[in-house]
Formats: sequence, C-alpha cells, structure tokens
Amino acid sequence: MKKFLYILVVVASFIISGCGNKSESTADKLTITVSLEPQKYFLDKIVGDKINVECLLKNGANPENYEPAMNDLMTLQRSVAYVKMGNVGFEKVLVDRLSQNNKTLPVYDSSHEIDYIMGTHDCCEQHNHSHEHGEDCVEECHHSSADPHTWTSVKNAKKIARNMLDVVLKVDSANADYYNDNYGRLMVSLDSLDDYATKKLASHKGEAFLVWHPSLSYFARDYGLEQITIGQIGKELSAKQLQEQIDDARNHNARVFFFQKEFDSQQASVLNSQVGAEMITINPLSYEWEAEIRRIVDAIASK
Repeated sequence: MKKFLYILVVVASFIISGCGNKSESTADKLTITVSLEPQKYFLDKIVGDKINVECLLKNGANPENYEPAMNDLMTLQRSVAYVKMGNVGFEKVLVDRLSQNNKTLPVYDSSHEIDYIMGTHDCCEQHNHSHEHGEDCVEECHHSSADPHTWTSVKNAKKIARNMLDVVLKVDSANADYYNDNYGRLMVSLDSLDDYATKKLASHKGEAFLVWHPSLSYFARDYGLEQITIGQIGKELSAKQLQEQIDDARNHNARVFFFQKEFDSQQASVLNSQVGAEMITINPLSYEWEAEIRRIVDAIASK
C-alpha cells in the first residue's frame, strides 16, 4: 500500500509540474484581446505562437445582446491591448466601462480608415442592450449608424490586418521581423482569396441575394452585388411587410438566401417558401473566416 501511495504521489507531482510549466509558459506571453472571432483569425496569423489572442465574443454568442461578463473584464485586465472591431454595438458600452475602470489599457480600432457603409442597421436597435430608446439613442446614432460588418469584405480584411500589425509592432517591437513575415504571408493569402472571388463572381455582377440580417454589405460592394435585407432583428414582420419583402425578392430574381442561426426566425422559412431561393446557413462570426467567405462566393457563383 505504501508503495502504491508513493507511486501516486510521484505521478501527481509530474502532472502538477507539467501543468505548472504550461501555465508559466502561457503567463510569459503577452495577451491581446479582440472582440470577434474573425479578428482573432487575422491576428493569430500575424502573431503565431508569440502572443496570446483572446476573444470576447465566442461560441456562437449573439453580438446584438452580448454583455461583457466578469471573466471578460478579467481577460482585458491582463491584456496589453484591446483591439475592437470598430463599430459593433457592445464595444461602445465596453470601452466606456474600460475608461472608468481600466484607464491605462490601450484601445485600438481594427476598422480604422475603412470606408463605412451607412444606413443598413437601425442604430437604436443595435444599441438596445445599453439603454432605453430615446433622445440618447438618437444622439448616439449620429455617430454610430455605420454598418459594423467590415470583416466580411476581403478588401477590408487587408486593412484590418494592417491595423492589427501596427498594434502588434507597438506592443512587441522586438519580434518585428517575425510579425512582418507572417503579415506578408497573410497578405498573399488574402490577395489569392480576393482574386478567386473576383473571377468566380465576375459574371454575376448586378445580381441580388437575400439575407435575413444585413451582414454582407461590404462583400456585396466588393463584387458589384446587391444585398436585399428581408428581416428585422428581434422583430416579427407584419403581414403587409412580409408580402412587401416577398415581392421585392421576386422582382430581383434572388436565388440565394443567406441565413444566420443566431437570428433565427420562423418567418424566414415562410417567406422563402414563396420566393423559392436556396437557403444557406452562414456564420460570419466564425473563426474559420476564409472558409465562410469561400462558401458565400461559391453559393452565389453556382446559381
């Protein structure tokens, strides 16, 4: 029995030692926090194994009703920088909170110098988790009614990656050559994806596709397509509105309907039963960003 207990103690010490080394190795790295999984995808490509990249919104969470939890604030507390997407609703609430509780944390905008598309979102609806609708919302809308889904554009992704590289070089200039090399490889990959999409969609310019939530505005702009939004976040359409959307979709001869699970609505299926488009589930918030872009391109190009 004593021999058995001795073996258990030795094994346990090895396990604890191993875990300790892993934690120490992780603790030795700098941490940068981002808002969304696509940002993490780009930043991981740049930093490799030199920096930990943490993401606030993950596991299929809905950005429209996300509220930062205590563990999110703790992640930010140990970060050397927070890189927001740029115009996602919860980010303003979070940055305001950081300005009160963690004034020393640098905050960067990964959508810096991107040409925003305006008017695709109901701003007060976008911020309904932060305050009641009213005069505050109207005033805030003046500054934040831009479409937040900048990352669904390959061309925008190049600017996002460049902005992220600038942040990385500020927090860890000692490894600049490593980061610049990784960034160069990422640019080659993005150029290749952009060329792929351009060629596949060249004969589809001017065509329309349907979305329940307007997440592909920048993608549509890149390749000369028309995005028709047929849903409203958190609202059911009236019978009149539903018929108007059906007529609009038919008039544009839309053959693809992109749908996001987090904005699930029974009305989407009802509407599409009369339009006859192919319903395709997408996840623009997925970490597998390139795979999602290719799926969207291929779906349109196949029609």
